[in-house]
Amino acid sequence: MTENLIQRTMSAYTYPLLIKNLLNAPVVDDPQQQIVYRDQMRFSYAEFRQRVCRLANALSAIGVRAGDTVAVMDWDSHRYLECFYAIPMLGAVLHTVNIRLSTEQILFTIDHAEDDYILVNEEFLPILEQIKGRIDTVKGYVLLQDGRQACETSLTFEGEYEALLDAADDHFDFADFDENTRATTFYTTGTTGLPKGVYFSHRQLVLHTLGTLAALGTPAEQGRLHQRDVYMPITPMFHVHAWGVPYVATSLGIKQVYPGKYAPDSLLQLLAKEKVTFSHCVPTILQMLMSHPSFAETDLSNWKVLIGGAALPQAMCRAALRKGIDIFSGYGMSETCPILTIAHVAEDNLSEDEQVDIRCKTGRPVPLVDLRIADENLEEISRDGESVGEIVVRTPWLTQGYLKDQRNSETLWRGGYLHTGDVAHRNKQNYIKITDRIKDVIKVGGEWLSSLELEDLLCTHPAVAETAVISLPDAKWGEKPMALVVVKEDVETDEKELLAYIRGFVDKGIISKQVVLLKIRFVEAIDKTSVGKVNKRALREKFQQS
Repeated sequence: MTENLIQRTMSAYTYPLLIKNLLNAPVVDDPQQQIVYRDQMRFSYAEFRQRVCRLANALSAIGVRAGDTVAVMDWDSHRYLECFYAIPMLGAVLHTVNIRLSTEQILFTIDHAEDDYILVNEEFLPILEQIKGRIDTVKGYVLLQDGRQACETSLTFEGEYEALLDAADDHFDFADFDENTRATTFYTTGTTGLPKGVYFSHRQLVLHTLGTLAALGTPAEQGRLHQRDVYMPITPMFHVHAWGVPYVATSLGIKQVYPGKYAPDSLLQLLAKEKVTFSHCVPTILQMLMSHPSFAETDLSNWKVLIGGAALPQAMCRAALRKGIDIFSGYGMSETCPILTIAHVAEDNLSEDEQVDIRCKTGRPVPLVDLRIADENLEEISRDGESVGEIVVRTPWLTQGYLKDQRNSETLWRGGYLHTGDVAHRNKQNYIKITDRIKDVIKVGGEWLSSLELEDLLCTHPAVAETAVISLPDAKWGEKPMALVVVKEDVETDEKELLAYIRGFVDKGIISKQVVLLKIRFVEAIDKTSVGKVNKRALREKFQQS
């Protein structure tokens, strides 16, 4: 049998998929386009390239070498964006430290990742002061500041970030190396036990960038990201590379705005002042903005917002659409780099109800994503919009496992597919809708009750600001649902009213009759993880004991 082989000359260049090559588009050097950090800094893309080179030279001068791990502890900033490039382009590994973890968890991630150097914002020095005597691998620290004022600390620094860049050359010849070299590491925000490390190669990050570029750049209008947009992340840069969108935005050469520490007033001011047109966040962050007094008077009619991390409530979607916001869902996980699906509206002339239904779905798979909804035998289930199974995936950009954790890695990848733990159905138009996490499904008398569906219905009540539905053990039914409800300010309701409201959906056949066992408990706030997701495991533990 004749083999078909790709032939090339000895002088041909085998182009590696390295992060440095995301900077090769000519538009990246546009001197008119800007990168903005709060009200602190504003510079062009040409200067950005120089700053990446300066950072590479500065890090090399203090001893960073290929294979080292360099940690960053910072708010969303221009510095973080520069680290997204310079550190992996040196052949080192960027560890984006989740500064919202507990001090002991941060210590665990630093030691587990075997960090060699830490770039730390002065606001987080108290954390390092607490644990410095127990950090085993770190050779040096770099101080990150918005100014250059002196700060009180017992740590010794290799220098202050901007001073190091000022003293460094603005040219650096980044070498080629194996595209499968690890580029980044970060840790999942597990609700129990120690965080798990995930990692991604240059090849994976480049392919994720290209796949996301295609998915966001090809819609005719709705949810489109293009070169005239102004981008501002409202997802922490330590969390899955801010969903990878900074790489996408930089590849497009668009104006970028980095807000620093999230505060609703400053976020809304930046949205208006810098004319931001594209962002992404979890629902809790958007709810924070929508609850702020300045929200009503802020013009957001040109704002596109990709919602992920949790289901987009229909009530929030309707409120955003009426404000003129182009809101839509996306889906992914820490383990998936993360983007797997996006809920773009492909049809024209839809009613508001039809628009909301599509925008709140989990979405359609983006290019290069092999996504199945499968049963326990990994057999794909019917695409009838009703039959449910677990989402399992293959794409070029999935983590190959958990760092130094063979057992959990094998569980994650059992059967040759990455298991998400999400339960969903799929319709004939290829739209996926997550109905719950496997661990959060409420099993009432042998029937599955979707906590997400019940939360969505409760949020349509005018008195409900936020809710989380959890399961409680029950001797007769096995489990029964409890809804934890935060009521809007200056609005009154009670358990009887909310139960009657939900029974109306039962009578219409919208939700299972098992919901009649629902208990309502009013709370001041709902526990969240460090990245703003509802912490249902913690809620179950708290209220099962109360």
